[in-house]
Amino acid sequence: EVQLVESGGGLVQVGGSLRLSCVASGFNFETSGVGWVRQAPGKEREKISCIDSSEGPTYYGDFPKGRFTISSDSAKNMVYLEMFGLVPEDTAVYYCAATLYGCNWFQDTSFIHYWGQGIQVTVSS
Repeated sequence: EVQLVESGGGLVQVGGSLRLSCVASGFNFETSGVGWVRQAPGKEREKISCIDSSEGPTYYGDFPKGRFTISSDSAKNMVYLEMFGLVPEDTAVYYCAATLYGCNWFQDTSFIHYWGQGIQVTVSS
């Protein structure tokens, strides 16, 4: 059974930091593309970042602008998202997402094979 399980969300003040974690199981992590997508209420889904084939190339959307960093630990099948300088506009549900072969889903989220259940991040002003 494929699972993507997020953790590390919560409430943080403006300017604060959080690290989200995603543990993956049930598919070949070494060839996959795993990353993060977020969705705020009333807004469209936003691609944040993807890391290709475990510790391979990384991809970022337009908005993080250096505030978010993706990394992975292939020994643990974990992907992390470090978020710095958080602002209220970062408030959203953050989803871990994966495809079996690389970060092609970063061009089109309809290519995503698997989703986590999502985790809430709330930035208070």
